Amino acid sequence: MTDSAPRIGIIGAGAIGGFYGLMLARAGHDVHFLMRGDYEAVREHGLSLKSSDFGDFRLSDTQVYRDVAQMPVCDLLLVAAKTTSNQALAPLIAQAAAPGATVLLLQNGLGVEDEMRARLPRHLHLLGGLCMVSVHRRGAGLIEHCGFGSINIGYHSGADGEEAQRVMSRILSLFAKAGIDVPLMENLARARWQKLVMNIPFNGLSVVLDSGTLAMRAQQEVRVLLRELMDEVVAGAAACGHDLGVAFVDEAWAATDGNADFQPSMYLDYKAGRELELHAIYEAPLQAAQAAGYRMVKIEMLYQTLCFL
Repeated sequence: MTDSAPRIGIIGAGAIGGFYGLMLARAGHDVHFLMRGDYEAVREHGLSLKSSDFGDFRLSDTQVYRDVAQMPVCDLLLVAAKTTSNQALAPLIAQAAAPGATVLLLQNGLGVEDEMRARLPRHLHLLGGLCMVSVHRRGAGLIEHCGFGSINIGYHSGADGEEAQRVMSRILSLFAKAGIDVPLMENLARARWQKLVMNIPFNGLSVVLDSGTLAMRAQQEVRVLLRELMDEVVAGAAACGHDLGVAFVDEAWAATDGNADFQPSMYLDYKAGRELELHAIYEAPLQAAQAAGYRMVKIEMLYQTLCFL
């Protein structure tokens, strides 16, 4: 990635990709969006952000593409598409990446970097990013930001030592200019287990119960089940060598309990008839924990139910 005026590409410009792409573009960065569903609307009317925290913003002259072949090669690629499309995404990433480019996966689940690394050219830097943000696509070309916005970022592969540190430093500088906090993760796998503490219970149960998060948190029996699922994730992480600490669930629960109603991404996917991210969010953690000698029984039951649905 070049030090001056890097070209940034967004692959999967839905809610997550659209939000971070708009924030980077508003800061003056050269941002290019690869999208399909909203392509015509964005090409004609631009891409808009509605946010009480960051302010409303419309990118009228949006550099948007339906075909990766029409998109210029980029120094930094933010991949915000769902993990269900990763096999098909790899060739697009390779085609859109400039030599020595940095690829930042903004995806949920476990092991996504390992699986993507095997499909990408060796010269690309690969990073993992965990988005701590509440955002959704309100309509064609309209992204609504509800809260938060930071990205926890960790270096996965492509270089060692000083070169990897330089890549991370450039990423920090780009996002800092856009007003986005980017805490660094020393242990990417541990951080992914931490996010699964919330993702596994709320995503799956929202689908099974046909409910947003507020109603689930308000019903005592469901609160108990949510906590039991969280505790299983922590135990699974510990079996895999990642001690999250006894207070982590309490802290995560307290942060969630104060939030307004929210519809998790898996619930929105299910309602829209889209494929669910069952492998990255459920199957991969279940397999990892079982290989380490611990069976997450209730999470396995939730996964089996989601497979049926």
